[in-house]
Amino acid sequence: MIYLHYFKFASWKAEEDFIFSQRRTCYDTYYPFQIYPQKGFERIDFSDITILYGGNGSGKSTALNLIANRIEADRETVYNRSNFFEEYLDKCSIEYADTSFKNKAIITSDGVFDSMLDIRNLNQNIDHKREDLFDEYMQLKYTSFQLKSLADVEKLRKSNMAKSKTQSKFVRKTLVNNMREYSNGESAFQYFKEKIDENGIYILDEPENSLSPHKQLELVKFLEDSARFFQCQLIISTHSPFLLAMKGAKIYDLDSNPVDVRTWTELENVRSYFDFFMVHKDEFE
Repeated sequence: MIYLHYFKFASWKAEEDFIFSQRRTCYDTYYPFQIYPQKGFERIDFSDITILYGGNGSGKSTALNLIANRIEADRETVYNRSNFFEEYLDKCSIEYADTSFKNKAIITSDGVFDSMLDIRNLNQNIDHKREDLFDEYMQLKYTSFQLKSLADVEKLRKSNMAKSKTQSKFVRKTLVNNMREYSNGESAFQYFKEKIDENGIYILDEPENSLSPHKQLELVKFLEDSARFFQCQLIISTHSPFLLAMKGAKIYDLDSNPVDVRTWTELENVRSYFDFFMVHKDEFE
């Protein structure tokens, strides 16, 4: 589903006029000015799935943040916001093809990592709670008591459960939401599944981080289905060959000058993988 039609960066002239107006200041950087004109990158024409590919410093994450701010997307983490970010954003423009979307969010690696840390902290608390439950299990299983208040009703329920279950099943039943069930990669993948809903614009900054190749393939399937069946538009920055190979993805190569749309098999990063495996081809056969 295409909700965003295009995003236009500040023009070369707009940048020159701004920089000239700041000539008497002491700033040594005008970020995010002076990034895209030098690359001949004037505008992004969006598809259902649009990918920005490029090395560190190519401007792909900055572009995602500009787009996210322009559409006022929901976000959970802070980002690199310079003195001139708002001035630059004011000189950018965006056009919608359809405004029927219900959700809009940017999901970054920092957001995924923060979620994983929260789960880790939760797990540590659960570990402490589990030890308490082991003690509670033993007391409930071998202690008899009479009902004297409403509080004793809950104790009786737990006592009956303890007597009918093994210690491990008792603890597992009590800790229904034990997030230790998920590995880091599974937790990261689960984060995307929870954040991406129907009818939305979702901006993903290097979503492959923390995901194994197998999990990346699962994420690809989930994202392709989200775009194809659930009316989502996806704008992604990535180095992952698995994500770059997504069906129907429109890929902007920010390492080229001028920036151009390329197929995933033309990209330098992907060619490096291909060349490596071709050198070791006999070892796989």
